[in-house]
Amino acid sequence: MTDRPRETERTGLREARRRWEEKTLAKVLARRPERRERFETVSGIELERVYTPTELAGHDYLRDEGFPGEYPFTRGVQPTMYRGRLWTMRQYAGFGSAAETNQRFRYLLEQGQTGLSVAFDLPTQVGYDSDHPMAEGEVGRVGVAIDTLADMETLFEGIPLSEVSTSMTINAPASVLLAMYIVLAERQGAPLERLSGTVQNDILKEYVARGTYIFPPGPSMRLVTDLFAYCAEHLPTWNTISISGYHIREAGATAVQEVAFTLANGLAYVEAAVAAGLDVDVFARRLSFFLGSHIDFLEEVAKFRAARRLWARLMRERVGAKDPRSWMFRFHTQTAGSSLTAQQPLNNIVRTTLEALAAVLGGTQSLHTNSFDEALALPSEESVMVALRTQQILAHESGVADSVDPLGGSYLIESLTDRIEAEAMDYIREIDRLGGAVAAIEKGFIQREIEDSAYRHQKMVEDGTRTVVGVNEFVTGEHKVPPLLEVDPEVEERQRRNLAAVKARRDAEAVRARLEALRRAAQEPGAPLMPAIIEAVREYATLGEICGVLREVFGEYRASAAQG
Repeated sequence: MTDRPRETERTGLREARRRWEEKTLAKVLARRPERRERFETVSGIELERVYTPTELAGHDYLRDEGFPGEYPFTRGVQPTMYRGRLWTMRQYAGFGSAAETNQRFRYLLEQGQTGLSVAFDLPTQVGYDSDHPMAEGEVGRVGVAIDTLADMETLFEGIPLSEVSTSMTINAPASVLLAMYIVLAERQGAPLERLSGTVQNDILKEYVARGTYIFPPGPSMRLVTDLFAYCAEHLPTWNTISISGYHIREAGATAVQEVAFTLANGLAYVEAAVAAGLDVDVFARRLSFFLGSHIDFLEEVAKFRAARRLWARLMRERVGAKDPRSWMFRFHTQTAGSSLTAQQPLNNIVRTTLEALAAVLGGTQSLHTNSFDEALALPSEESVMVALRTQQILAHESGVADSVDPLGGSYLIESLTDRIEAEAMDYIREIDRLGGAVAAIEKGFIQREIEDSAYRHQKMVEDGTRTVVGVNEFVTGEHKVPPLLEVDPEVEERQRRNLAAVKARRDAEAVRARLEALRRAAQEPGAPLMPAIIEAVREYATLGEICGVLREVFGEYRASAAQG
């Protein structure tokens, strides 16, 4: 894309377009009408028949695109992007016991994976031990069960934490799991300043899209900013939060809503941290984001570029951050689980490849590719290998990593980028009017917007307006199910026995003392919590015991009908 055309050039283009429409296009349409009257993205943005420089009137290259590594970062957060270093290839993994997941981690690292991403089971995600009645039937099912430091030791046995980047998808009890990771690193002799990775630690999206919350918003935000403060001092290269649009999108949001609600949540965390006395230019450069990459290829590329530019503008112009690193929108991407189908599951390889390519062309820093069998079960070893190889083929064979922002300058991509940014900003203004993200969540605004979008999309699939290959079109009567991973039904009982053994051999009095110290810290407004949590973990206090103390002090969150 060159500089915006002069007015005489735009006039000439408009006249040329009218001539084309009258003399060339009209003849074709008379013989063969287009497939439908309206073409639009998955998110409902109408697409023009053809894009020209006239769609970018008022566009300014230096203001709106600039160069990679410089404000507003539309073209990427690093000057060389993948020419310097490829994105981190993470395959989300976790099932059954810590020992089984450790074997999968080792396998993936041997196959060339460059970062670990831990999936935790549901009891762990909501702060219950494996022996709690609420955990029955769920231990190790959708992720790995982690009850104590002993499980964390097994999970990373033989894996030096100073040499691997680890992402942990954990939110309400993020402080507890990070505390376990810190104590394990100390025991391995790994310097804390060298630890790299992320805890998701994004509680706001749990209230609107995912549901694995424990505490009310106020205490939850205290835990988030407390972790910010601890890591700023002790873990300078650790990403303290992964503000997640992925789960918002998976719940049914559009691309515009994913950008808007994710960035609104990001602003809420920034404002809470500043209110707690933290320096924005210290903690903001360790913020990271997590977006989904969905099946509408061009819309997704534009979405990533729009999110990057909008966040830079918000952080510099609204928040007033001074350090350019505080303006950077660094993000991990996962291909869309909601796009996978149980019917004709091998088709999912194609979907995932397109989604991964969109993420790479959109400038992601880290990527997880879903496995083709995930609509049916946890991924098998074969399917996760195909998913990893998909990334490696894109990186080493396709050539798409050899130039920075290769779709930059496309009239359609730039127009979509502008449109998504503008519509996302409209949402953020409405959220501001409601009092910010927390207030908008409490009033049910964000939840209702997502639910309405999900309903519209599902209705289009069911009435055939939107085609899903193998589901409502090109359907075959034969359903071949590939070999699936099955979690050993004995995992739950073994995990409970292991937990009982840990409780039997630990110093019970030391555990009680550490939990009481945590209680006192939680009862004192503004007191740091991470040191007390770390000391409790060090004595093998369980996740459930630690979260139990915090439940007693903070209470539990219950969503009302008005909020849902």
